Parts: sequence; structure tokens; C-alpha cells
Amino acid sequence: MNGVNRVMTFEHLRARSRTLPPLTADLLAAAAVGLFTASDAAVNDPDYRQADRFTWLLLAVSVLALVVRRRRPMLVVTVTGAACAGWALYGHIGELLNLPVIVALYTVAVLGDRRRTVWTGAVAAAASGAVALRVGHDVANPQGLPVLEMVWPLVPLLLGEAVRTRRELLRVYEARAARAEEDREREAARRVHEERVRIARELHDIVAHTVTAMTVQAGVALDALDVRPEVSRRAMRQVRDSGKEAVRELRATVTVLREGDDEPTAPVPGIDRLGELIERFEGGGVELVMRREGDLDGLSPMSQLAVHRIVQEALTNVVRHSGARRAAVSVVRRDDRLTVEIANDAERGGAVGGGSGGGEGAGPGAGFGLIGMRERVAAAGGGVEYGPVPGGGFLVRAWLPAGQRPDRSQAPS
Repeated sequence: MNGVNRVMTFEHLRARSRTLPPLTADLLAAAAVGLFTASDAAVNDPDYRQADRFTWLLLAVSVLALVVRRRRPMLVVTVTGAACAGWALYGHIGELLNLPVIVALYTVAVLGDRRRTVWTGAVAAAASGAVALRVGHDVANPQGLPVLEMVWPLVPLLLGEAVRTRRELLRVYEARAARAEEDREREAARRVHEERVRIARELHDIVAHTVTAMTVQAGVALDALDVRPEVSRRAMRQVRDSGKEAVRELRATVTVLREGDDEPTAPVPGIDRLGELIERFEGGGVELVMRREGDLDGLSPMSQLAVHRIVQEALTNVVRHSGARRAAVSVVRRDDRLTVEIANDAERGGAVGGGSGGGEGAGPGAGFGLIGMRERVAAAGGGVEYGPVPGGGFLVRAWLPAGQRPDRSQAPS
């Protein structure tokens, strides 16, 4: 328990020391080094020179130099190293007289780079060995002394190098963690954006189609109200059914925004409901024809929804903007490819792509329909093309994968 408390106290003191101003920390370090070094310099072996004015002068120079060790580390190493050598040559023998130069060497390594540490270590080791050779004959048991004196300057340098390397690694890890957090935030933002785009696309398809179909049927009902009441009633029933269908689809779309909602949603519109889709536009002055070919069972829900929305958007634009009298819908499956085509004639001008579904430059809010087509088809692994055809009219053609492995690169012939 006492060991844990000591560790906690040391960590607390180290954390507090990091909050001190640099000058205050350097003054405290210099005072601590001066205290230990002065205690060693004051008590020398009786057989050697005792402390005098020159001794204390070297001590004062060494301690004062440590105050600027962060700003001028190489100068401080030179000054403290010269003072340490001066003590040795002057005849002072002590275990702590090299403490100032040890602190200076550590500072050089921890604040510098590896190249400077190597050069400093080589010079310091050579200088320490030379001083040891010079004073070795005056020291008891000098055997092996130069080698040991060449090693000790390398210890604080290695310690400083290890601390600096650890700090650099911590900075690298912190930078990686920050980048990873930024990547996670960008990924979350990207997913939110994609979900918003998906919901906006669904709402556009549902609302635009339903309003168009209801407008068509309401017009039929209004025209036949006095002369053909049965046609008017049938048209109004179609308006009612279209409204109910829109509510169901909107409810299914909005449900994804609700958390913890176990309420079942409406089935995803697919190819089997294209007939209902075409019936909603009947009576709007456009003759609609539909052709199916191939086995259309077993398609993925994403592909079926894409087909439904493509036909829905194209027919909406035919009725609202093209002015055409005839339009044809074709859904064909051959092997692993599903091809969807919607074409209208040009008897009264216009095109499938006009108005809100037209390309760029069609006016405010233009382009969302065809943009939604491209996004849906791309998400399902296919492609889409559209444009005017020779002889007049407009064509929308999309191809989707009908097998297990979609081929996005191959375009229709």
C-alpha cells in the first residue's frame, strides 16, 4: 500500500512539475543540482586539495549555466564539462562533482536529435578519457580508470535519447489517434449524408409520383363529373388509393429514422407492382404500354426497388412535362442482366427528361429525378443512360445485375 502511495505521489509531483513555467523549473533544477554538488565539493578526501575560492567559482559557473540549459544546451555542456574537468585537474575527487555536466548532457539528448547526441557523446567520452589519463597517476587504484571515465558521459546521453524517442513515439501515437478520430467523424458524417440523400430520394420519388398521378386522376374526374359519373367515381377512387399508397410508402421511409421501432413496415415496391403503377397514370392523355420478358422472379429487393422507382420517375416526367401521347415500358431479363427502358414519342414535343427530371439547366430544382435514377442504379451495381432518340422522343435505359455478381463496367449495346 505504501509503495502504491509513493508511486501516486511521484506521478502527482511529476504532473505538477510539468505545469511550472520553464524558467521556474530550470531554477529549481539548478538549485537541486547545486545543493548536491556543493555538499560533495565541500567535503574532499583529506589527502587531496580542499575546497577554496576556485572550487566555489567553478560550482557557481556550473549551476548558473544550468539555468539556460534549454535555450543553449551545447554551450551549457561546454561550460559544465570544463568546470568538471577543472575540478579533476585541480585535485578535487568526488562522486557528485560531475552532476552538472550529467544534467547538461541529458538536456542535449532530450532536446536535440540523434546526430547531435552521437557527436556530443564522442567528444565528451574523448575529453573525459583524456582528463582521466592526466589525473590517473594521482588517484588511488587507477587501473581501468580511463575506460570507466569514457563510459559515464554516455549514460545521461542514452537516457535522454530514450526519453526523447519515447516522447516522439507518444506524439506519433497521439497524431494517429487524432487522425483515426477524424476519420471516424468523417465516416459518420458520410453515412449521415448518404442516409439523408437516400431519404430525400425516396421522398422525392414518392411525392412527385403521387402528386402527378393524383393530379391526372383528379383532372379525369373533373372532366367526367357531369357527363360520365362512373368514370369520375373511378378516378376519385384512384386518387384515394394513390394517397393511401403514398402514406404507406412515406411511413415505411420515415420509420428508418425512429429508434427502437419494432412496428412492421410496408413491403418494398417491386416489379410485380408495376401494373398498379401504370394504372395510376391512365386517363391522363398518355397511352401506356408495358412489356415484360424473361424470368423476373428471384431478383434482389434493391434491384426491384430500383426498377420500380426508375419507371415511376420516368412516367411522372412523361405525364407532367413531355406532352407525349404514347409511352412504352419494357422490362427484360436475359441471363444475368435486367434491362429497363421507358420511351415516349414526340408528337407534341418534350421528353421524359424534361422538367424536374431533366438534366442540368432545366430550371430551379431540376435534375433531382435523373440524379436519383443514377444513384439507385449505381447502388444496385448497374448503369443508366438517357437522351433524345432519332426521329423524336426520349429514351431512358437502365441495366441492372440479375445474378449474384453485378457487372458495372459493361454498358448495354
